[in-house]
Amino acid sequence: MSPDDGGAGYTTSDRFDAVAGALERLRGLHDIHEPLQAVLQRFAESARDAIDGADAVSVTTVNGDVTRTVAATDERVLQIDEAQYAAGDGPCLEAARTKQPVRALVREARERWPDFAAAAERLEVRSYLSAPLLIDDENDGDLVGALDVYGCTDGAFDPLDTALLRMLTLAASAAISTWRQLRQARDVIDQLDEALTSRAEIEQAKGALMALNKISADEAFERLVKLSQDSNVKLRVLSRQLLVSLRAE
Repeated sequence: MSPDDGGAGYTTSDRFDAVAGALERLRGLHDIHEPLQAVLQRFAESARDAIDGADAVSVTTVNGDVTRTVAATDERVLQIDEAQYAAGDGPCLEAARTKQPVRALVREARERWPDFAAAAERLEVRSYLSAPLLIDDENDGDLVGALDVYGCTDGAFDPLDTALLRMLTLAASAAISTWRQLRQARDVIDQLDEALTSRAEIEQAKGALMALNKISADEAFERLVKLSQDSNVKLRVLSRQLLVSLRAE
């Protein structure tokens, strides 16, 4: 990585406008068919474009003892993330644990976080800012991880950047919570729809067996169950296959 002066000259108004634009893009997190990783990748890209001095952004997730990077605007920063995970310490893990933003100058972090600092210096990262991503705040915050911002200039981030990033992560947390709830609701609806469709097909298959063999509903169902067991095919699949074969005749 190398310093990028593309964001130089940002006024305070520009910085607020950039974050406002990123917040507006968060409103687009409504496609429940999109994988969460893709949602987080788009969020990381929005944060990189919104925070003045940001040269790269990654998203860390914490799931029990498993910590990993699920999104990054520059794959090279994965080395910095991995150094922190391997050491079990670093500013991104500090933000995740304390649920508070952490701002660091890499040259001043050598003693406190030597593994992080060494990896960052190899990639010419000089400034670092991390903020927690929390879901379900009303339950005291179900920890998801942290948003990590990398700058290639000393002092790239100031207290205003910290506040703006915190605003961005809080909005993202709410958007992702809503996305997760909608996706869970969709999954339940899909399961119910599948169950209703399966039940209808089983009933149709029963009716076809009753008509063809002049047997009762109970007898028809017993035949279907036995065929399912003998062929090791799920009942709904067998019923569907039977109906398709009858329509083809």
